[in-house]
Amino acid sequence: MPAPRPTAAQAAFARRMRVVALVIAGTTVLWLVLGEVGRQYGWAGRFAFLIDLAALAAYVWALLNAWQLWRKRRDT
Repeated sequence: MPAPRPTAAQAAFARRMRVVALVIAGTTVLWLVLGEVGRQYGWAGRFAFLIDLAALAAYVWALLNAWQLWRKRRDT
């Protein structure tokens, strides 16, 4: 017997969770790569600060979305 198909709401929830996971993973990889590239090419410290702020913004976005999804799942 095949497994039941997820509803549209469940599929949307899973899609948002995948996006949050991809943002976290992508941000981490990009942050590490850009930090190393900056060290190799001797970029000014202000660029490192800008990269750190961009990564922090992405992490905050992911945290807020994960928290919203956690609350939504808890309430249903």
